[in-house]
Amino acid sequence: MLIVSLLVSACGGAAAPAPAEAPAAEEAAPAEAAAPAAEEAAPAEEAAAPAAEADPNALPRNETLYFNGQQWGSVVGWNPYSSSNNNGMAVSQGDNARVTMFETPYLYNMLDGQVYPLLADGPFEWNADRTEITFKLKPAAKWSDGTPVTAEDVAYTWATHVKYSTPTGASNVDYIEDIVAVDDQTVTVKAKLNDEGAAVNPLLVAAYLSSNYVMQKAWTQTLEERSGGDATAFLADPAEDAVYSGPYHKYFADDSKVVLVRDDNYWGQDASMWGKLPAPKYLAHTIFKDNAAGTTALQAGEVDVSQQFNSNVQDLWLKDDLPISTYLPDAPYGIGASLPTAFFNLNSPGLDQLAVRKAIAIAVDYPTIIANAMTNQSATFDQVPRSLMNPTPGEQALYDHEAVADLQWVGNDIEGAKALLDEAGIVDTDGDGWREYNGENLSYVATCPNGWSDWQAAIEVVAAAGAKIGIDITTNFPEWSVYQTVVTKSDAPLPEGYDIFMMWSDGAGPTQPWGRIRHLISSEFVGMASNWNGNWGQYSNPDADALIDAIPSETDPDALKGMYTELVSIYLSDIPSFTLMYRPQSFHTVNESVWTNFPHEGDGTNPPVPPLDLTDGWSIAGLYNLTLVNP
Repeated sequence: MLIVSLLVSACGGAAAPAPAEAPAAEEAAPAEAAAPAAEEAAPAEEAAAPAAEADPNALPRNETLYFNGQQWGSVVGWNPYSSSNNNGMAVSQGDNARVTMFETPYLYNMLDGQVYPLLADGPFEWNADRTEITFKLKPAAKWSDGTPVTAEDVAYTWATHVKYSTPTGASNVDYIEDIVAVDDQTVTVKAKLNDEGAAVNPLLVAAYLSSNYVMQKAWTQTLEERSGGDATAFLADPAEDAVYSGPYHKYFADDSKVVLVRDDNYWGQDASMWGKLPAPKYLAHTIFKDNAAGTTALQAGEVDVSQQFNSNVQDLWLKDDLPISTYLPDAPYGIGASLPTAFFNLNSPGLDQLAVRKAIAIAVDYPTIIANAMTNQSATFDQVPRSLMNPTPGEQALYDHEAVADLQWVGNDIEGAKALLDEAGIVDTDGDGWREYNGENLSYVATCPNGWSDWQAAIEVVAAAGAKIGIDITTNFPEWSVYQTVVTKSDAPLPEGYDIFMMWSDGAGPTQPWGRIRHLISSEFVGMASNWNGNWGQYSNPDADALIDAIPSETDPDALKGMYTELVSIYLSDIPSFTLMYRPQSFHTVNESVWTNFPHEGDGTNPPVPPLDLTDGWSIAGLYNLTLVNP
């Protein structure tokens, strides 16, 4: 059953703005992101002044909040239906949707596991059989052209996703039968049913509401007319004219900078939502070439919110005495909700052997990765033993730690790795220093995208572990544009050079940890031509698949704990991939030279504002709390 709780605002002055009633529907809804956050697209409307007249170099500093780490490369488009916009400031449909420009009915809060109404008016409700969800829309919600956001907009958005087989449509069509407008402000979401008449996956049905944007029906029809009903043209349209409902829209974009400008007619200043406009007039993102350039700008006060890895971040305040801080004052400095993972290409010679995979995994020097690659911005595997869960208390309580303790490892077990290989008969027979399997040296390439400095440092540590146990592992770092094309093509074996490769796993979200586990090991993604979901090493285990299929309909806590424990056991026994570190959901480092009152642990906000850079999910509440250091 979905539990609905009522949260009241804190009395303190630091309370986050919240809907007047501050209703919160407790998390019971997993969401599916068809593509990584940086790929999902949100529409934006042109600023009132033509883009050619906008001067991104003349933004008033005390009206502009500067970012780094969210936009890499030029924006391609503003099309909310496409996953090919490369629009990091205005775009991200997923567990913590980016709602600067387009909005979702609900906002997920990773800190308390709740969803809060945005376009929606109050919590959503399941029917008795958990086959339908009904919710209302706020009467105040308006589009940027002044027309109301209606239930017909919600229904038409879904119908369009299905009609054009968008990433969102393709990811949810097996779980959602239909979305219908009951009246102008009432929406019913009908779940796809199995042979027994139960919802196929109630988690994903509910999660759709906090993960996916609502688009205007009238504008969508304009886009359809322009593309002649052709799906390829529809998704390729840059949609510069998109109508939006959020507080910001496009002001300027080129290969050096992206700027959003506040819509001072934004409906959210109504008392039924935030009650005021967000503090910054402009959200600006300089496009840096790499993390080092972004860190330099952060140090200089040219960046206010940094969503990138900043090496030895604590030195910025301890040694450099800069007004820079992180969400947590001490290591690991952020909330480690994500698990960057090294995947094995199970088609590479020798990596189909458990002994080889396990030997590499237990030999890796994880303390060095955490101390050097992450500069201690991660909990250690001594502190949080490896499983399929992130370090948050809620997820850690979902499996039996003692039952899998014998399967967990902390790394640096060189002798244990050698013994495993020796026992399997995988030895160096010709004295060249490298072990052989089927007469061939074990020789692999470990890889990740170029410029992702923390990942690159981690991959180098993996390669070093191989040398210690007689396995030749070299490194290679392709550009992201090449890397993502290769890794996400799951309808064919991975090519040479992708034997051990890093990708992300899900962070915190309404489907977690189920969604993360599904993306790490479900065989449903094997064979996909464009796979942004997971299991990129193409692992298959029928027992794991059966458990993953069963969990969304299970409501008994003890049964769920048993199922999650079994999945952890399977994962740690088969080792199709292995976590290298615990990474923050988003890096959230702030410079308070210009703006202050950013989210931090114990800041008194209620509901608590998560450290997701003031753009994603409930973290956008932070934009309404900001004040100037020197007004």
